[in-house]
This record gives sequence, C-alpha cells and structure tokens, in this order.
Amino acid sequence: MAEPVRLLVVCLGNICRSPVAEGVLRARIAASTLAGQVEVDSAGTGDWHVGQPPDRRAIASAAGHGIDISGLRARQLAADDYRRFDWLLCADRANLRDVEARAPRGAHARAVLLLDWAGIEADGEVPDPYTGGPVQFEQVFQLLDRAADGVISRLRREHRL
Repeated sequence: MAEPVRLLVVCLGNICRSPVAEGVLRARIAASTLAGQVEVDSAGTGDWHVGQPPDRRAIASAAGHGIDISGLRARQLAADDYRRFDWLLCADRANLRDVEARAPRGAHARAVLLLDWAGIEADGEVPDPYTGGPVQFEQVFQLLDRAADGVISRLRREHRL
C-alpha cells in the first residue's frame, strides 16, 4: 500500500478553526473511499493553548453536526511537521506567512491557503470566530464543511485515491 497523503490544518491557536477542520476532514474521509489513505492533524502557530481542548463553541458547533472534536488537544506547529506532512493547509494569510517563515531547511511540506487549495475561494481565508459567538462558529463550520468537499475532490483527482 502506498504512503498516505498527510494533511496538517494550521490556524493561530489550534482551538477554533483548525480542530474543526480536522474533525470535519476526518469524518468525511472515514466515510469515503479515501479511508486509510489520508491522515489529518491540526496545529497552531502560537503556543497559548497547547494541551487545551478546542474552544467550547467550536466543540458545540461540530457536535451539532455529529462530529466530536472534544478529545482533540491544541499543539503548536513543530519543525518535524514540515517533514511528516505533505500539505500544511493554512486558515488565513497571516498563518501562511508564519508557516512559511518557520520552515526549516529541507522542508517537505507545501504550505498553502486551505480554501484556495480546496478550490472553494481563490486566496480565501477562514475567518477567526474566536471573538464572535455561536453564529460565527457555525459560519466557520459551514465554510470548512464545503472545504472538506473540495479537499476530497482534489485528493481523488490528484492522487487517484
């Protein structure tokens, strides 16, 4: 069996956007023909929330769609991630700049904007719902759900999975 395609979703603190994206992608991949052929994880560029569960509003939004992300724990992007993963899918341009700036020599992973890579919105960004409420978290969930469709389509097309 070929090596799995490895995706790392990156946002700022790894408690809102990236864990929701990780949960949606894992659920969608597990229910598709891509099961066992794609690995998904998430990380943040900052270290403020390392070890903490996702934001309670992110957990509630995902749970409302049958996805349990409560067991995830925030972690910071590490140098090894640039070697372990194929794609670093960034939530916004600031995350992308940070990820590119931290890339060690010999980095394997390619850093891109998630929405752009998924074919949802050219140069698009996933808004940070942290200072918002349930409505903003639900909007982000819906956007990431659409992005998951795009990711799966791209993986099937490019990797013939």
